[in-house]
Amino acid sequence: MTNGGEREHLEQRVAAHLAVLYPDRDGRELAADIIGAFWPDGGRIIGSDEIREKHLWDESNVVLITYGGTIRAPDEKPLRTLHRFLNTHITDTVSAVHILPFFPYSSDDGFSVIDYRAVDDRLGDWSDISAIASDYRLMADLVINHGSSQSLWFQQFLSDQAPGKDYFVTADPASDLGDVVRPRSHPLLTPFETSAGTRHVWTTFSQDQVDFDFANPDLLLEFVRIIAFYIANGVRIFRIDAIAFLWKQVGTSCINLDETHEVVRLLRTLMDHHEETLIILTETNIPNHENLTYFGNQNEAHIIYNFSLPPLLIHALLTGESLYLKRLTRSNPPALQGCAYLNFTASHDGIGLRPTEGVLPEAEVGQMLQTLQNFGGRISMRRGPGGVEKPYEVNISYFEALQGTTSGPDDLQIPRFMAAMAIMLALEGIPAFYIHSLIATPNGYEEVNRTGRNRSINRRELDLEMLKSRLADPDAVEAQVFCQCKELIAKRKAQPAFHPNAVQFTLALPEGLFGIWRQSLDRTQSIFAVTNVTNRPLPLALADINLIANNSWRDLVSGQNIPDIEGMMELAAYQTVWITNAPDAG
Repeated sequence: MTNGGEREHLEQRVAAHLAVLYPDRDGRELAADIIGAFWPDGGRIIGSDEIREKHLWDESNVVLITYGGTIRAPDEKPLRTLHRFLNTHITDTVSAVHILPFFPYSSDDGFSVIDYRAVDDRLGDWSDISAIASDYRLMADLVINHGSSQSLWFQQFLSDQAPGKDYFVTADPASDLGDVVRPRSHPLLTPFETSAGTRHVWTTFSQDQVDFDFANPDLLLEFVRIIAFYIANGVRIFRIDAIAFLWKQVGTSCINLDETHEVVRLLRTLMDHHEETLIILTETNIPNHENLTYFGNQNEAHIIYNFSLPPLLIHALLTGESLYLKRLTRSNPPALQGCAYLNFTASHDGIGLRPTEGVLPEAEVGQMLQTLQNFGGRISMRRGPGGVEKPYEVNISYFEALQGTTSGPDDLQIPRFMAAMAIMLALEGIPAFYIHSLIATPNGYEEVNRTGRNRSINRRELDLEMLKSRLADPDAVEAQVFCQCKELIAKRKAQPAFHPNAVQFTLALPEGLFGIWRQSLDRTQSIFAVTNVTNRPLPLALADINLIANNSWRDLVSGQNIPDIEGMMELAAYQTVWITNAPDAG
């Protein structure tokens, strides 16, 4: 049962958030409604001591990202097929599974939600979701910026019926919208014929994805109910989609507004006080300095994506130069207590280019884009200020993106790809693998031709039996990458120095070598993770990384001992070493 004192304290905190969002509304009354919606059965509200004791993550945590329908088998719902695949092939490899939107939808492969409380019956039902949640920490999307134009709510908007009639953002086309930051190149406002006449609806991402109006507190209350429903069905990590665009105010950029951050703070307050360990991950594919603001003062997102990593990692491996990757790891501040980075190389979306703004010179970006287009990639555009179109993301399989260098394809694709995985696994934060990276899926040109969407290139559906056959064939590329990834992950999970919040320091190594020092929270284990990002052998002077003389050192990746800490190691093209002092490290 709810503790009265804790509830009163929480109501005060929630009311303070609401005062920022809705200064003309009775905050205490709305706070009571929101708390009642978040704890519909009167569950226990925990206090600050229990919040601090929650176990959020450790070095054993690895996330798998997948669509619910990526793996298919005849006469079986795809969510059940996915569950079988997970339990058969990677149950000891990953701890959390991010199932991308599994709701009924009208477009954008799930991100135009028709019904937030239903599972797409082509995938399965809530019992299938709960079954996966019983074996893995489940991450689900809260598609909070927009809904489907085919949803009941929007049909109510069109007919001027409650509650949907007040759920969506409209604007006068004559308004000053020139400063609005856009992730797409289509018009911002879309006209719809309603019972009240023509109304122009805000459509940030597509004409089918109509933006919600969170200036309406009743809408916020409804989403709190939806979150509570997801918790009851096993969701423990909430990926808040497109959150940076949530709050609209004409005459502003409509991105990263103070009210948007306040909504995140409100959700963090609610989730922290829940008895379950609930985590917020904000999806903010924007320049890095803006992305970092979503940590807040340790009171917003628990986790943010390391969005700059995928493009800078590709740049380093295509050019053999790690300067900009080193600048990223040196400039990213350590995540404070209760916060962490999510490190990834690929996702269901393309490789974002906005995080390279102010980081990679335009000439370097141009060279990278040309190389990736030569490797079969497609470029998606966005509309910048003044209507100027700019590249927004590269759509390509991450495995195919590393089939060569800026000089062209070569025979080092697998070592180069594994170098990217090894760097990602070693960095401060929690590693996440998109399923198509884990199994080295090539570009899906047929899917692009079928859908007409660039993003389909990395969203292929796979036949389970064919996939199992490829993974069982030691000569198959899929099996080689899959096995090498699993081996690296297993080694990583056993190292306290790879805790998501363990110390990280970027090593001053010669160009062509990228290295970091990680140290466990109790300072007993050090790991020097060094990768040759070039296509030629390079010497590593062990004296440059200052191995302590009275410790025994060995490379975790190869298993070789290092008898001479002042000697030289030759790293083959794209080779990684994880040099540790822990005698019992796995």
